Amino acid sequence: MSVLAYTLAVFILLTAVATALFRDVLSVIIVFGAYSLGMAILYTFLLAPDVAMTEAAIGAGVTTLLLLLTIARTTRPSTDKLRERIHLPAVAVVGALVLLLCVAVVPEMYPVGITETPVWSNPDVTQHYIQETYAQTGVENAVTSVLAAYRGFDTFGEAVVVFAAGVSTLLVLKREVFA
Repeated sequence: MSVLAYTLAVFILLTAVATALFRDVLSVIIVFGAYSLGMAILYTFLLAPDVAMTEAAIGAGVTTLLLLLTIARTTRPSTDKLRERIHLPAVAVVGALVLLLCVAVVPEMYPVGITETPVWSNPDVTQHYIQETYAQTGVENAVTSVLAAYRGFDTFGEAVVVFAAGVSTLLVLKREVFA
């Protein structure tokens, strides 16, 4: 992995911890929005643009907007403390788990874009999708056929989430238009 990927991973971990520790609701929402944006950038780096766009739109965009609008429409309690007290045994357990995952999982991951991964090195799998896509789906573009036919339920689920977020935003803003 590159320096950018490690930097993004550290940024994501720091914003996740900050989200858990802050007591001020506005601070939590802002840090959570930054966390979602970091995840979207990481998904883009990992060559998953569909997931990145959904994370950016829903996580960093709509969710942050809805939470900020909720605070604006309700009273915001004043807090004496800026952040929660740290529970050291929980930090030790989570830290040990993260360390274990970093030691056991990260070295086993393939670099992004390498052609020696099991999917690319198995010509039966890749050639099946390249050669049989049109015959099985009737769609000429292989990427579109995978998203629409082979991963249809997943793509439909993402579309439902984006639609629900849009409707929720309209309802919160009280600008719904039902013709």
